[in-house]
Amino acid sequence: MHSTTDQLLIACDTALRTLFAQPHASKPCPTVPDQDTELTPTEKNRSASLMRVNHVGEVCAQALYTAQALATPNANLRAHYQKACQEETDHLAWTAQRLQELGARPSLLNPLWYAGAFGLGLVAGRMGDAVSLGFVVETETQVGAHLDSHLQQLPANDHASRAIVAQMRDDEIGHARQASSAGAAQLPRFVGDLMRAAAKVMTTVAQRV
Repeated sequence: MHSTTDQLLIACDTALRTLFAQPHASKPCPTVPDQDTELTPTEKNRSASLMRVNHVGEVCAQALYTAQALATPNANLRAHYQKACQEETDHLAWTAQRLQELGARPSLLNPLWYAGAFGLGLVAGRMGDAVSLGFVVETETQVGAHLDSHLQQLPANDHASRAIVAQMRDDEIGHARQASSAGAAQLPRFVGDLMRAAAKVMTTVAQRV
C-alpha cells in the first residue's frame, strides 16, 4: 500500500518520464514481416503528422490513467489503472520510435496536453469508480475509432506505421472492454460529444505543432 505522499511522487515521476525521458517498451514494436516501408517526402510528412497525433494520444493516456489511479480510494482499481498505464507505455515508446524513424519531432505542446488530460482524469476519478471506469470506456472507444480512421489515412505502403496503429487499436479496444467488465457506468451522451470536440481540437493542432 502506498501513502498519499507516495502516490503523489509516483504521479510526478510518471509525468517527468512521459514528457522528458525516452520511453522503453516491454514488448517489441509491431512490424509486418517481409514488408519494407519506402515513402516519398509527401507520404513521410503525412505519416509523421498522424504519428505525432498518436504520440500525443499516448501522452494523454499516461496522464489520464495516472490521475485516475491517484483519485480512487479503491486499491484494486488503482492497481488496474497503474497496470493499464504501464501497458500504454508500450504505445508511447512505439510512437516515439516511429517519429524518430520518420525524422519528425513530438508535439511541442505535450506538457499542455498532459496537464489537461491529468485534470480530466482527476475529475473523473473524484466522481466515483463507476463514472471513472465509464470515462475509460468512452475514451478508449473513441481512441479506437480514431485509430481506425488513421489506418484509412496513412499511406498504404507505410507498413511500419500501420502495424503500430493496428496493434494500438486492438489494445485500446481491449482496455475499453476491461473497464466495462469492471463495472463502468454509462456516461450521458453529451459527455461523449464534448470529449469528441476536445479531441478534434487537440488532433488538429497536434498535427502541426
